[in-house]
Amino acid sequence: MKLKDRVAIVTGGGRGLGRAVSIALAGEGANVVIAEYDEDPGREVVKEIKNSKGEAISIKADVTNREDIERVVKSAIDTFGHVDILVNNAGIIKPAMLHKMTMEDFNKVIEVHVGGAFMCIQSVVGHMRERNYGKIINVTSAAGLVGTIGQVNYSAAKGAVASLTKSAARELARYNITVNCIAPSAATRMTEKIMTDEKLKDIYLERIPMRRWAEPDEVAPAFVFFASDDSSYITGQILCVDGGMVM
Repeated sequence: MKLKDRVAIVTGGGRGLGRAVSIALAGEGANVVIAEYDEDPGREVVKEIKNSKGEAISIKADVTNREDIERVVKSAIDTFGHVDILVNNAGIIKPAMLHKMTMEDFNKVIEVHVGGAFMCIQSVVGHMRERNYGKIINVTSAAGLVGTIGQVNYSAAKGAVASLTKSAARELARYNITVNCIAPSAATRMTEKIMTDEKLKDIYLERIPMRRWAEPDEVAPAFVFFASDDSSYITGQILCVDGGMVM
């Protein structure tokens, strides 16, 4: 097992891509700490992991609340002894055309995606520096790399996450902490509106050379790769797992 005895925190780990990532990491031997805003999905993933002979706990947490994040990190250390892996997956969308978007909706998306990722990194990095080891994996998207229509807040947030990744990678490399980013294109609750909208779904599928959305299970192995020592000499990179949308 590639992640035997490793400990991973996955934000937003109870649904969609986060759920698939949590299960994939556990399947490779990691002890998983699911930080989930909605308690029930987190508990369900823990149950699924334990039924497969893995170890996991779920903690209710809002990634925009520093006390919640620090409680997650403390619980991970208290329960499993240390933290090796952080997956910053939690996110929200509040779509609207630029001229209709409120400042409140713009700021909220930035706060969750960028502020949340920043605070989570900040909360684990002291521990990782002491151990001279860490794997941090952020989640961006094609929207953050090439832009999109109707989600300027989301695009801005995901673009910032990509830049955050590169800066953190430069700063933390001396401590044997790698920081990488994955840009997925998966069928999840966050993409459901696009996939079911008669006007939007064909437009978006035209942009994907493989002409289909990935299932979350197809994207999760990329997270295992960055979480494992197979990627020991890779940092500051953005891996697009998107059927060729961004080349």
